[in-house]
Amino acid sequence: MRHTVWIGAALAASTFFGTLVSADAENLTGALARAYRNNHDLNVARAQLRATDENVPQAKSGLRPIIRGSGTTSAERSRTTFGDDLPSSRGRTGVLGAGITINQTLFDGFQTPNNIRAAEAQVKAAQNNLANTEQNTLFDASSVYMNVLRDRQIADLRRQNLSFLQEQVRAARARFDVGEGTRTDVAQAESEQALSTALLNSALAQVATSEASYLRIIGDVPRDLAPGRQPKGLIPSSITSALDISQKEHPAILATIFAVDAAAFQVKSAEGTLLPNLSLNGTVQNQYALSDTDPNSANLPGVDVTTQNQLSASVGATLTIPIYEGGLRSSQIRQAKEVLGQRQIEVDGARDQVRAAVATAWAELQAARANVSGYSAQVSAARLALNGVIEERNVGQRTTLDVLNAQADVISAQILLVGSQRDEVVAGYALSSAIGRLSATRLGLDVAVYKPQEHYDAVKDKWYGLRTPDGR
Repeated sequence: MRHTVWIGAALAASTFFGTLVSADAENLTGALARAYRNNHDLNVARAQLRATDENVPQAKSGLRPIIRGSGTTSAERSRTTFGDDLPSSRGRTGVLGAGITINQTLFDGFQTPNNIRAAEAQVKAAQNNLANTEQNTLFDASSVYMNVLRDRQIADLRRQNLSFLQEQVRAARARFDVGEGTRTDVAQAESEQALSTALLNSALAQVATSEASYLRIIGDVPRDLAPGRQPKGLIPSSITSALDISQKEHPAILATIFAVDAAAFQVKSAEGTLLPNLSLNGTVQNQYALSDTDPNSANLPGVDVTTQNQLSASVGATLTIPIYEGGLRSSQIRQAKEVLGQRQIEVDGARDQVRAAVATAWAELQAARANVSGYSAQVSAARLALNGVIEERNVGQRTTLDVLNAQADVISAQILLVGSQRDEVVAGYALSSAIGRLSATRLGLDVAVYKPQEHYDAVKDKWYGLRTPDGR
């Protein structure tokens, strides 16, 4: 009784969630488009890339002028007392000044040009990392879509199996009542019915889990899902072709290559700290001073207030030659070289990982295709066998246990077929991702494709401004 209530509650929950969305069926392409727009991890990666773009104008600022304004003010009061009955002196002074200072670096040991090239390489690496994140997101979306579809189909099969077994229990009891069957037949049918109820409960729980993952990755509640299809035109004809494409085009490999370039320029920048630095400095200063002296003062008798205004300007050049800085610069250069070596090793690691991913995805795709064919034949044969066993049982040549076993074979074959159909589609997307071609553009998704180059072009040469290109 409790099992029946649990199933009813699960079905009611599914009906409730189904009312939250349109009754129109969702297809895999539409789900991928939703994930491309809504996935939080992908949007985080886009924001991270936009932040990385700002490294380029920051690096360019090294050879741009620095202008600062300054202001000063001071006030002083004094009282001087003299001996020999001379009158005391009181006074006050005030100074107000303002100025502008300009500093322009003329040569910094080629640090700024190398910093700019390093920042540009970092942007290229980040753009490829974003492309890789896009691939992973689209693959995860295809996988969770097919998981929901598979788990719903398995739940339907479990439900159909339970209905079949309920009918077998009813038939076994009817035959027992008229003396044509045994209590053992009834017990066997009831046992299979109880097992089928438990398996249906587990299948419904798995559906709920897959739907939760669907909501997290795609950003919407799954509707009625149409059968999935492999990506068109993205699957290579041979594993050799797949490996060649992946080594040339996979964004994870390209990202590590650009990271090597960035590290190489950072080594050159660190070496530039050992070279002389030449800068030009200019200052314009305007100062106004006022002094007020007691007219009875012995120093300035009869003078009350004096004022003074001084305008000055200066231009100078500063040449700095590093001689020894406690070994700091040498250590930083050695550190940058070790980082460069690390980045070069990471390229080889990325190539090996991509190669392994291609080989795995290719093998899984071939196995899934073979399994679909084999399990389809098994389902047809199992159904034919079940019908024959039922007919033979009706004429007394088979037992209820034979029917139950034949039905179990049918359900097992159907579940294996559903799983292999899911695996074939997912393996196709896995292979497309492994070779580096799983993108919104190549899939033809109905979305506004995010173009990271547009933001980079908008900020790379900006000299000032607090607003981001999107207006924030």
